[in-house]
Amino acid sequence: MPAEPVVDLSAVPKRGGLADPVLLALWSVVAAFGTYACMYGFRKPFTAGTYSDGAFPVGFKVWLVTAQVLGYTISKFIGIRVIAEMPPGRRAAVLLGLIGAAQLSLVLFGLVPPPFSLVCLFLNGLPLGMVFGLVLGFLEGRRMTEALVAGLCASFILADGVAKSVGAAILGWGVAERWMPCVAGLIFLGPLIGFVWMLQRIPPPSGEDVQARSARAPMTREDRLRWIRRHGMGIGLITLAYLLVTVLRSLRADFAPELWAALGTTGKPGVFTRSELWVTLGVVAANGAVFLVRDNRRSFFLALAVSLGGLLLGGLALLGQRFGWLGAFPFMVLLGLGLYLPYVAVHTTVFERLIALTRDPGNLGYLMYIADATGYLGYVAVMLFKLMAKPSGSFLDFFTAAATISLALAFAAFVLAWRTFARLPQDADPGPKPSA
Repeated sequence: MPAEPVVDLSAVPKRGGLADPVLLALWSVVAAFGTYACMYGFRKPFTAGTYSDGAFPVGFKVWLVTAQVLGYTISKFIGIRVIAEMPPGRRAAVLLGLIGAAQLSLVLFGLVPPPFSLVCLFLNGLPLGMVFGLVLGFLEGRRMTEALVAGLCASFILADGVAKSVGAAILGWGVAERWMPCVAGLIFLGPLIGFVWMLQRIPPPSGEDVQARSARAPMTREDRLRWIRRHGMGIGLITLAYLLVTVLRSLRADFAPELWAALGTTGKPGVFTRSELWVTLGVVAANGAVFLVRDNRRSFFLALAVSLGGLLLGGLALLGQRFGWLGAFPFMVLLGLGLYLPYVAVHTTVFERLIALTRDPGNLGYLMYIADATGYLGYVAVMLFKLMAKPSGSFLDFFTAAATISLALAFAAFVLAWRTFARLPQDADPGPKPSA
């Protein structure tokens, strides 16, 4: 492995008004959590509806979910290049533009009759897929990145349930299902603008951050190809495991009302938020604490161990549900923990520490978008299979069968990734220490 170029720490920008590390961490977590949580207000509230009355075709919700996820997936593939090359100074403006386009599509969803309104949700997903990478760019390459990104990831665990609860509450006000997503987006628009302003105030990584985690910069085409040539096998295995976890996480999230109903819990909008709150606390505690491990190699493999432990927990939850040992609430919480532990570990630590360990030029957004694009492509394939094949039995039966197979395959993929990356040398020499 070639030696990393010496970093000129004198050229690293100094911190602005957020000089205190604790204040900076709190500010960054609030800004990132708030921005991405509000983004969910433009994406997920529609899933609180059933779209099964006379105004919609039977089974129309599955088509709606598939259309939005297809747009979201295409966005992830576009983001592999766009996010990797995005200059820091353009992130906030691009982010607000994407949200504006998503809200416009929700207005059209209310205006356009079904089944043509499918196109509107496709257009809704198309800009939203790149929001995460833009937010992530403000947080990566820091000594506290795991803790900061864990806070960011908490948003898409907790906000998923909150968005559904908001959608269900809006329906309770008497708003029609086709207009409910638009109303939800308007509710979240003001707070989102405020959180994006906070993101803009986050200073770049300090010299000590660069020393510990390597410099992060927009990537050229050659930079991107170099990563695939050197680490393609290991990245591919992690991506495969991530794909399987993404499919299950998305099924559990998008069809939560159907799962809760099959488990005997209905008519309680708050259950979405309560279950995801417990999942959020467990996942953030487990993944966020990894930043305390300063050695990049140890932290990388610890994150893989957390991922494997989560998959085992998910398997135990499925066994508990199968044999009647667990009620609906503990089953959904434990399964959520089992799925989100590896899902968030990849976001917070696996790729972040892999960049720091190898010292190859790159950024976290590029690797995450390879995994995300593949994961959502797999989810689209599952949705199309469900639509075309029309598997017999209840949705709960379909979900538990898919979960059993996917958890086993994901576990095997993470084990093979561990063996592949075990051949990596110890951390590269990070260069001279920063001056006092």
